[in-house]
Amino acid sequence: MLETLYMGSTGPYVQMAQLALRRAGFDPGSIDGIFGARTRAAVIAYQRSRGLDPDGIIGVNTRRRLWAYLRGYITVRVQRGDTFWSIARKYGSTVEAIAIANPDVQPMNLTVGTMLTVPFDFSLVTGEIDYSFALMELIIDGLLARYPFMRSFGIGASVMGKPIYCVSIGRGSVPVAYNASHHGNEWITTPVVLKFLEEYAQSYATGVNLCDVPARQMFDYVTLYAVPMVNPDGVDLVTGALKRGAYYERALQYSSNYPDIPFPSGWKANIDGVDTNLQYPAGWEEARRIKFAQGYTLPGPRDYVGEEPLQAPESRAMYEFTLNYRPRLTLSYHTQGQVIYWKYQDIEPPRAEEIGRLLARSSGYTLEDTPYASGNAGYKDWYLLEFNLPGYTVEAGLGQNPLPISQFDRIYEENRCLMTRALELA
Repeated sequence: MLETLYMGSTGPYVQMAQLALRRAGFDPGSIDGIFGARTRAAVIAYQRSRGLDPDGIIGVNTRRRLWAYLRGYITVRVQRGDTFWSIARKYGSTVEAIAIANPDVQPMNLTVGTMLTVPFDFSLVTGEIDYSFALMELIIDGLLARYPFMRSFGIGASVMGKPIYCVSIGRGSVPVAYNASHHGNEWITTPVVLKFLEEYAQSYATGVNLCDVPARQMFDYVTLYAVPMVNPDGVDLVTGALKRGAYYERALQYSSNYPDIPFPSGWKANIDGVDTNLQYPAGWEEARRIKFAQGYTLPGPRDYVGEEPLQAPESRAMYEFTLNYRPRLTLSYHTQGQVIYWKYQDIEPPRAEEIGRLLARSSGYTLEDTPYASGNAGYKDWYLLEFNLPGYTVEAGLGQNPLPISQFDRIYEENRCLMTRALELA
């Protein structure tokens, strides 16, 4: 349950509120995650405009209305005399966006009482604020409402019970799978994958090319399954959406096993202190030997392999999802290094190196063999071992994890054509 926000509140939920206020036309000042006087004034102005109690507090009622600007749409009941054009003008939308979101409605024959989905005229995925599980849920809701040819389903749940979502687009016979945020402090990969889903859906709906590839042709050939946040508990810990309670206190205790790793910014693991990308049955015993030799023998922020493979529910969910959908190609998004890894030990799937070189060319990243010390028990390692098909780990961006959201635009621009080419080449 989301917390009530008021003067003095801080963190990603405040950022979400500030972004929503700005989108609604009420200036909260800087989107800095600090609920100060200017943000409170914007909240009061918004509440008055909507007939809400102007108390300057974002509780249940205010949040329910305000969060529409994070979902990116509202629902409107058609009144006598309404047209798509008049509705678009009234609610800050476009005729095209309303038509895409309501494919079964005839715009020249609107029926009074019909409920319409009305998207707002802005992009859902933003590079302005830090990401959390709650923000991702709102964005997925908005994507499905704006583009009803997309679908979403859960593939499992995290330690804390958060659904691990998969979003799919396409109707082709070739399955492809992308995933992001196996590691909590690599959360910037979540909006990268979400933004690609949004741009792909818009390109398909409007019949334009995506990186010179016809989106509608790709849609008919491939079905993309994207898991944008494998490790939601870890992401929330790093970005501050989880900052109190029993799970937080336990993570803090685990972190004390490794005092040289900053908390929570150094946290890669799930909330049980198990590294979700060291949990797959591909050389797990060797990964255990290497990590134990490096001192990672207890639950903590990173590199603890767990007591057995697939102990982490997040890793188990990805394992079962992959066995069920059997993708022909996978991309696993991590940070950082601007490098693409394509092999596991001596396994070189057919076309994998060729495709990898084309992906590298499209992004400016380098194609490299996985370093031995990092080359066991990862999702990509297991996928190559299990399927002998092209699978890649993409280490996006440069710097020290967690990379700041200010890098988002550049990282996305580097990877949008890589993700497109992967679909085309699968």
